[in-house]
Amino acid sequence: MANRVLLCLGTKKGLFVAESSKPRRRFALHGPFGKGVAVYSTLIDTRGTPRLYASSCNAFFGMKVLRSTDLGKTFEETKSAPAFPKKDGRALANIWSLEPGDGKKDLWCGVEPAALFRSGDGGDSWEMVPGISNHEHARQWHPGNGGLCMHTILRDGNRVHLGISTGGHYLSEDGGRTFVAANKGVGAGFTPDPYPEFGQCVHKIAGHKDAPGRLYMQNHGGWSEWAGPGGPRPGIGVLRSDDHGHTWRSIAAGLPSDFGFPILVHPHNPDIVYVMPLAPETRTCPGGAPAVWRSENGGNSWKKVAQGLPKKETYFTVLRDAMDTDELSSPALYFGTTTGQLWIGRDGGEKWECLFDSLPPIHCVKVAVV
Repeated sequence: MANRVLLCLGTKKGLFVAESSKPRRRFALHGPFGKGVAVYSTLIDTRGTPRLYASSCNAFFGMKVLRSTDLGKTFEETKSAPAFPKKDGRALANIWSLEPGDGKKDLWCGVEPAALFRSGDGGDSWEMVPGISNHEHARQWHPGNGGLCMHTILRDGNRVHLGISTGGHYLSEDGGRTFVAANKGVGAGFTPDPYPEFGQCVHKIAGHKDAPGRLYMQNHGGWSEWAGPGGPRPGIGVLRSDDHGHTWRSIAAGLPSDFGFPILVHPHNPDIVYVMPLAPETRTCPGGAPAVWRSENGGNSWKKVAQGLPKKETYFTVLRDAMDTDELSSPALYFGTTTGQLWIGRDGGEKWECLFDSLPPIHCVKVAVV
């Protein structure tokens, strides 16, 4: 029986693992693992015997994948990491996403420059997925501020959804063999065409198993006052699709900003969705007062949930993979900041408290009950 809550925290200086009993009164912290090396993606794989995975990306010594089979007490390197073929011309710069596949040891991995890899043996060997990695658009994508990253991999039966910055949303309906750009209604603020076929700076995509076809997106917003070619583009930052990502519509009305990075769906209710708006100019908390915003009706309206969070003079950033939720009956939310704090929002975000306040800058937060 699952009896504890496990957190994987990818930071600028390595991987940390925190664990607690189900009441979540106190978390014990372990690490860092992969000391001194940035970790941008982690996975708590609960299929069968739980395994923990983390990227470990060193500009001098190369890309590695770390794996733990003892719930984070120790980690070892897998036998290999994703790599482009020698004649490809691209070189791996970062690993941005790790997700489970169909079989117990199947893994999917999104990397920078944007490409997709798969493993059938728990990360010991990898093969590139050509349908998107060699897509006709791939050599036309350009890096966003965080790099040219494939950061989102969502699987729903034969459908595979990918989020690429800056490439946009790509959809496969044949299990990942072929992909098409599916960005109808997804805006871009940095191109003359407000709604290009591809090239949008998608920040994150989320879905829920109980709402087939529905997706939520945090896009690169903050263009409501744009005075350049194409004119202002309000509301393009927070979006919803109800047809498996073929078309998208804005649900940003009521938010203090449509710029942000993470977007998250409640584990038991697909109508409850969370975002963390940021000031687009500085990418920090608007007015120096951090807050999570929650919708209980699929994005039709929004409510600020900030009890326990600082009320002023706080200017951190929460990155695209730095917010997650556990799946207990009364779930808690977690987010990590670029200034090294890890926050927990109990009762679905109603009451916030800081669990750790002096970690390295946090890139990624993943949680599971094991």
